[in-house]
Amino acid sequence: MPVFDSVRSAALPAALFLALSGVAGAADAQRTAPAGDPLQADVLGATLAGEFAVQAGRLDEAADWYLAAARHSDGDAGLAERATRIALLAGDDRRAAQALDLWRRSAPGSLPMRAAEATLSLRSGRDRVARRQLDALLRSSDATGWRHAFTVLAGGGRNPEQAGRMLERLVADRAIPDVLQAWMAFGGLAQRLDRSDLTERILDTIVARFPGEPRVALLRASQLRESGRPDDARAALQAMGEDAALIGPDVRLAIAVEYEALGDLHQAERILAKGPQDGRTYVVRASLLARAEDKATLAALYDEVRAVAIAPNPAQRLLLGQMAEYLEQFDEALNWYDTVPGGGERLQARLRGARVLHKLERRDEAWQRLRALQSDNAADEDTRRDAYLLEAELRREDEDPAELDVYNLGLGAMPDDPAILYARALMWERRDDIARAEADLRRILVQDPENVAALNALGYTLADRTQRYTEALELIDRARLAEPDNAAIIDSYGWVLYRLGRHAEALVELRRAYSMMKDAEVAAHIAEVLWVMGRRDEARRYFDEARGLDPENRSLLRALGTTGA
Repeated sequence: MPVFDSVRSAALPAALFLALSGVAGAADAQRTAPAGDPLQADVLGATLAGEFAVQAGRLDEAADWYLAAARHSDGDAGLAERATRIALLAGDDRRAAQALDLWRRSAPGSLPMRAAEATLSLRSGRDRVARRQLDALLRSSDATGWRHAFTVLAGGGRNPEQAGRMLERLVADRAIPDVLQAWMAFGGLAQRLDRSDLTERILDTIVARFPGEPRVALLRASQLRESGRPDDARAALQAMGEDAALIGPDVRLAIAVEYEALGDLHQAERILAKGPQDGRTYVVRASLLARAEDKATLAALYDEVRAVAIAPNPAQRLLLGQMAEYLEQFDEALNWYDTVPGGGERLQARLRGARVLHKLERRDEAWQRLRALQSDNAADEDTRRDAYLLEAELRREDEDPAELDVYNLGLGAMPDDPAILYARALMWERRDDIARAEADLRRILVQDPENVAALNALGYTLADRTQRYTEALELIDRARLAEPDNAAIIDSYGWVLYRLGRHAEALVELRRAYSMMKDAEVAAHIAEVLWVMGRRDEARRYFDEARGLDPENRSLLRALGTTGA
């Protein structure tokens, strides 16, 4: 899945690569050198070769080079750590074990090293050893030990079932420290792993250890909702009492979020109405009422804010404009936006005013306003960029082919701007012009080789829309190395494994992504893999979940067409 918007302790800056182009070229040319190659004994040369392998997305070669650099570095813990992490991502347990041994020698008490040990044990299927290592992390005198154990269980195992079994054992052994945040984190993990039984057990323990804690009630409500018991979830929230919203703004927002997830937008708004109000609170309340189509209450809220508004206050005028926009009182919204006096709010108001003009079908005026912003040298670069992106978005809504002209104008004024290039690449992909989408994403990578969003988007596009699967895997691996716990990147990784025919491995990764991010595209990917594996009933369940999340999702529609489900 593209990121529609790291561990780099031993990485060398791009400037050094260019300055040492001769060495780098030699490293690149000899990347498959045998173990006795002299370059492997040169710490700098091996590190450069390893980093060039990373840049090419060849993680197995990168792990080999970094391992060689670590061996000859006289105990550099950073090199040993990088070699270990790259090998783990590459799925190379043998090299990971060798690098981990070097890391252990140079930093024997390091919690990250001990977490990597547990990860390797899990990956190797040595569950008993892993359990002892995780237990040691959880009982560490270092207060952060449980966080390292949590990270291992959340992403280090072979599959969610293994992580669930391990967590169940640790709970039974009473290994989790008597810290509310730790119990909440592991309770949330059990919920993500679809272990409702284990979540209940953890919740019972939390209630006993931390009686009266509102966050516990919130976790229980969330667990009940996600397990398909909305009435019980609502009862759990109601049992907290509305006064719980007065404990603090974070608790108030969390309660409102749970009511919103249950579809009770009115109650979410009522919860937010308790306690002190500010511009952000008013905007969220107005948004909830607009979605509930409760114009009467929204109008009352609008009148309330308008009554206390101070005429020259930019933030209040911007807020009133947004509320009038929610009320579909577009003429009034435009008046508020036009009278925002200055500052950053003035620039936002000019952008929103253009959107309102578009809603009023005064398109020529909308384009005129946006063009004025695009050429306003007094406006900051972000605002001018946003003016191009907004015009393109509005033209796309109109199915106006001039969307492309806007992107071209933007790139003429702001050459190689990554946000505009990225947006244009998405446009090309929607138009099925994959070659041009690829070209724009590669332009981003030329100027910023570590742009994770572009790496993932290009890798996913090649995996999804071409047969260049090996190249796609290399790009996605580069993104994984930068952000190994990014759910969208994990989904991309699972999808390219599926395209490569590695169905069982793909299913593990896709399910891990779905446990982190309930998304229609990820659910559709899981469903298609299950369908191809002959597990049709399970596949239909995921197709149904995807429809519930976003019935018009393009990946879902393609998967349904491909499978005939």
